[in-house]
Amino acid sequence: MKRSEINALIRDAKAFYNSFQFRLPPWAFWSPEDWKGKGDTEVVQNQLGWDLTDYGAGEFEKKGLILFTIRNGNLMTDKSKKYAEKIMIVRESQICPMHFHWAKTEDIINRGGGNLVVELYGSTPDEELSDEPITVLIDGMPREVQPGGKVILTPGESIFLEQGMYHRFYGEPGKGKVLVGEVSSVNDDNTDNRFHNQQARFPEIEEDEAPLHLLCTDYPKYV
Repeated sequence: MKRSEINALIRDAKAFYNSFQFRLPPWAFWSPEDWKGKGDTEVVQNQLGWDLTDYGAGEFEKKGLILFTIRNGNLMTDKSKKYAEKIMIVRESQICPMHFHWAKTEDIINRGGGNLVVELYGSTPDEELSDEPITVLIDGMPREVQPGGKVILTPGESIFLEQGMYHRFYGEPGKGKVLVGEVSSVNDDNTDNRFHNQQARFPEIEEDEAPLHLLCTDYPKYV
C-alpha cells in the first residue's frame, strides 16, 4: 500500500471515531518525530497504536482492516497485564479473512454504526474447517451455529470467540461502516493468527509521502 493511502485512511478513521465520541489517547496523534527516544515504552514494546492491513491482496476496500490497539500485555516480558483492547473500523463487505487464534480468546463487540456479519466454523485437530456445528455465546447467551453459519451483530451486541474457533467478519452491505471493539486476552499478531488460507498480516508500504502517524510496525524504523 502507498503511504498516502494509509495516511488518508487514518484521517478517515480519526473522523469516524470522533463521530461516536470515541476518544483515543494523546499519543495517537503524535508525529513520527514525537516518537524518538520512546522505544522503552509499553506502547512500542507491545505494538499499541495504529494498525492497518490489506492482507497482502492490495484491495483494501474488499479485504482489509484498520484498527487502533489501545492496550495490550506482553507474555514474553511482563505477565502482569493479561488483557488487550482494540477499536476497529469495518466497512461494508470489507472482509477480515477466515482465521483462528491458538492462544487468544476475545469478545468482538459492535459499538455502533452498521451491522457486523461474523461467519463461523469450528476447527479439526489438523486445523481444517470442521463440519460440526458449534455453540457460541452472544452477549452471554448460547447459540448453536452450523458450519459456515452467520451471526449478525447489531449495535450493542457481542460474540465470544474461543481458541480454535474459525471466524471471518465484514460489514453488512447497505448498513454502513461499523465501529467494532475487541476485548481479549493478550494479543500477539506475529505468532497467534492461523489463517485458513495463508495471508500476510502486515502490509508492504510504498513510501510516497511521509507518515501522518506511525503504524505499530513503523516503530523499529522511527523510534
